[in-house]
This record gives sequence, structure tokens and C-alpha cells, in this order.
Amino acid sequence: ESYIGPGEGAAQVHQNVTRPKGLSYEERLHKLRLYSLEFRRWSSDLIEVFKMIKGFNRVDTEKLFPLVRESKTRCIILTLQPGHLRYVTQMVEVESPTTLRSLRECEERNRHLLEQVTHQGERCCQLEHQLRSSQETSSQLKYKVRVLYPCLEILQSECLNQRLTTMQPFLRSMKSDYNSLRSQVKSFSQFYEAAIIEAKKQVRAQHRERETHGCFPLSQDLSTHSGTVTILFSGNIRVLCRIKPLIQTDKKEEDTPTPVTLNPANDCRITVLYKARERSFELDKVFIPEATQEVVFEEIEPLVTSCIDGYNICIFAYGQTGSGKTYTMEGETDNPGINQRALRALFKEIETRTGTWSYTVSLNLVEIYNEHLRDLLGKDPQEKLEIKLNPDGSGHLHVPGLTLVEVKRFQDIRKVLALGRKNRVTQSTNMNERSSRSHVLLTVTVSGTEINTDTKTVGKMNLVDLAGSERVWKSGAEGERLKEAQNINKSLLALADVIQALRAKQNHVPFRNSKLTYLLQDSLGKGNKTVMVVQISSLEENVGETMCSLKFAQRVCKVELGPAARRVEATSYIFYLRYRKHLEYFVVRSV
Repeated sequence: ESYIGPGEGAAQVHQNVTRPKGLSYEERLHKLRLYSLEFRRWSSDLIEVFKMIKGFNRVDTEKLFPLVRESKTRCIILTLQPGHLRYVTQMVEVESPTTLRSLRECEERNRHLLEQVTHQGERCCQLEHQLRSSQETSSQLKYKVRVLYPCLEILQSECLNQRLTTMQPFLRSMKSDYNSLRSQVKSFSQFYEAAIIEAKKQVRAQHRERETHGCFPLSQDLSTHSGTVTILFSGNIRVLCRIKPLIQTDKKEEDTPTPVTLNPANDCRITVLYKARERSFELDKVFIPEATQEVVFEEIEPLVTSCIDGYNICIFAYGQTGSGKTYTMEGETDNPGINQRALRALFKEIETRTGTWSYTVSLNLVEIYNEHLRDLLGKDPQEKLEIKLNPDGSGHLHVPGLTLVEVKRFQDIRKVLALGRKNRVTQSTNMNERSSRSHVLLTVTVSGTEINTDTKTVGKMNLVDLAGSERVWKSGAEGERLKEAQNINKSLLALADVIQALRAKQNHVPFRNSKLTYLLQDSLGKGNKTVMVVQISSLEENVGETMCSLKFAQRVCKVELGPAARRVEATSYIFYLRYRKHLEYFVVRSV
């Protein structure tokens, strides 16, 4: 490409020589090398031409003249090229270090920029990933908010409605109590003035009379409260233990050593061998397995007859399912239990007081099944009842709509109890062929009037057959039986909480945690006489439940209900006894 042919002019050659100024360093150097080679080649060719001219003739000389002229021009051009080549070479040599240094700096800067671009690209990818993740999380949260917000509004509304529904009966009850208290406060002044007037008459007429009269000696502690007189006695909850004897289905284990042993010299101690360790319990009385129904009742008979004198008493049976609670409380036709024997003793005592006292005996029968109250003597035993505060302002509880049956003689009671037994819920489980699936409360109210003094007493006796505590895995309860067992255990646990609170003398006793404890509030509160019969099994397979029952019984033993209170309706004569010393001074001054 760089060869200059014979037809090229001087201008053409000069242009080709100066063209490399616009090229790079490497290209310029390459052109210079080509020009040097071409110069040496044309010098050699020129020498050859001169040699040839000398040998040519004149004609040949004329022919060769243009060639010679062209060769001279070529030589002139080639003569000029070395100077230019030296200039270009010097320029390249001067520019080469600076260019190389600039090149290295540019390359270093380029590398640094590439690293920054790479780093920023990675950072950009991370930020894009975080942005996508945040957008996804935001979308999910927005979706949850859209879904859950309506649910939250519904739950808030339901919660508010439930609270309002719960508060309405409570407010009605408080309003009723408030109105009752207002009416009592309004009538108290009139009642007090009438009592003062009557007391004045009694003082004038009986100023010389003895200070004791009838069944009200002045040695008794008489105190008035809302028209009643309470006569105080002390005592804790008594706990009796009865061991279920072996029956026909248990004969296969008759020869097996029993884990339960008694102390012949101490009928209050019982020892249980559990997990290779003996544990002793001290109770008020422990019956041997052979103890009859009559022997058991003799232990509590004095408590039963005190109901006639105006005391509130409670007798309840506690223990695992199949341990004999219903047998102890109800018994059999030819061998009745505590219920019938207690009522027979009441009527027998009433007969001995004929002529001096007049009594009215009424009873009701309530079942607590799955935390619902059912009237076992009503027309519809499936009807659910509610526990309310008595509107008379006494603070006691009552069940509106509950059937109250008045009985004139003991023979009428058997029919009433048979009706209640028929309506009670029982089912078969692995632990008991006829397991009671509910708690039953037989309440006997005895109202008495002393004929001579018109003194009135009101006593109440609660006879409670609790449903059996059971372990679900052992009893095989499923479906409806499982629900029953759960409600039974829940109510018995609430009873244990009440006992614990009473034992610790806490200000708040959680009676309202279950229908059972709420209904027993009047029986387990202060001023009552209470007996618990704990039923246990002596079989090895039931030793775990036996331990639980005895531990609960021992806690109950330590519960103090305080002095028992006799409820006597206030009369003018009792006010006379209570305020005689104060009124004598007033009467003497006024006369």
C-alpha cells in the first residue's frame, strides 16, 4: 500500500509521507519502518538504472528519459523522507512516556470505575430484592388487615353484647336488692317504735317476772339482726370417711393385699400405701368397711335434729365414681341411706314436740347437669333454672320456679324421692355400671312456731350427692360422657377452690365459679353446720383416686366456718329480753 509507482506525482508522494500525523503511536512507527525499507530499495533500484543507462544507446536513452526523470523525482522524495522520519521518530519518542503514563492512569481509573460500577450494581440488586420483599410483606399485611378488620369489629361487637347481656341480670339484681333495702329502712322505724311500745307493756306487766322463760334462758347469747335472733355454737366442718366394702364384682381381688389399712386403736386415722410409701390421714371419724348404714347415720343424727331448732346444716358425699356415694346418701329400698333416715329422724323429733311447737316441712330436689339446674320434681325436668338473690333483701339465694313440696308425714317422702331418682341422669362407664352424671341437692326446710310465745324458727338441711370425680382415660368417657365428665371435674375443682379459700380465711370466696358452689353458698358459708362423708375404695387399682379424695378431705377438716347460728324470728318477747335493761330505765323515767 505504501509503494510509490512510476505514475505518481510529487504532490501525491508528499501527501502519503505526511499522512501518518493523524495516526496512533504504533501505526506511525509501522509506517516509518515501511518508508525506511522502501527508501533503501529505491536507492538500490536507482543504482541499477544508472548502470543500465550507460549501456544503452541514444534511442534507448530517449526512451528511458521519462523513466530517469521519474526516478529522480522519486529519489528527491525519498531524500526528503528521512528528515520527516527523524521528526516523527523524535515526536514519538517524546510523546511515548507521557502517553504510556496517561494510558496507565486511564487504565487504573477505568479499573477503579469498573469496581465501583460492579459494587453499585450489587448494591442495587440487594436493594431491589429488599424492595420486592418489602412490597410482598406489605401486600400480605394489607390483605390480613382487610380480612381481620371485619372479624375484629364482629368480635368487639360480640364481646360488648356479651358483657351487656351479663351485666343486665346483675344490674336487675342490684336494683332489686336496693329497693328491698330501701323498703326495709323505711319500715324499720315503724317496726322499732312498735317494739318499744310492746316492750313497755311487757315491762309494766312482768316487772317482777323471772328473767328466764321457756326455751330462751338469758344465759344464751341473743343478738338481733333484721328481725332474727341467732344463738351461736362453734365447730368446723366434720369429715367422715367410709370405705366401700368388696362387692361381688370385686371378689377376684379379695385375696390381694389392700393398700388401705385402719388403726383399731384410733378410729380417726387411716393409712394408704401408695408408690411404696405409706401416708397417714387424720379425720374426724373413719368407718370400717363393714359399717352399716345405721352406724354411719348415728354419727350425724344430732346434727340432723338441730335443723328443727333453726340451724342450717349440710351433709354431702364426696369421692370417685363407683365409691358408694349414692348408696350412702340414698341407700336401697330395704336399707335406706342418710336422706331417708334424716327425714325419719326429723319427723320423729317433731312428734315429740307436739303440743308446744308446730312445724311445717317442705322439700325440693335439684339436679346440676352439665352446669345447668334442673327441677327433678317439676313438670318438665329438662327445663333449665337460674340462681337468683332472694328479693326479700335477706341476701340469701333462691331458684325462681323451683317446685317446693310440703310433706305431712314421712311416708309421703318416699314417693317424692322416687320421682327425683327417676328423673336423675345416670349412665354406664368403665368405672361404674350406674354412674351418676350429675350433682343432686335435696333441700329440706323446717319452719317451726312455738305455740305459747309465737316464736318462729327456720332451719334448712341440704343433703348433697355429688357426682363422682373420675379420670377420663380410666372411665372410658367419650362424646357426651366426656362432656359430662369435664363439667363434673370442673365443678368439683371449683368446690376445692372454695374450700381452700375458706381454709385460708380469704375475704373473697369464689362461690360463683360454678353452679354447684353457688347453690351451696348458704350451706358452706359462715354460721352453718357441715359434714362431709368422703367415700373411698380399698382396691389397688383405685389407690390413686383414694389418695386424691383423702388429701381433699384433710383440707376440708381444717376449714373453720365459725360459730353456727340459729335463726329465730324476732317477736316482742325476744325484744323484751334483749332490751329489757335499757328500757327499764326509760320506762321509769317516763312514768
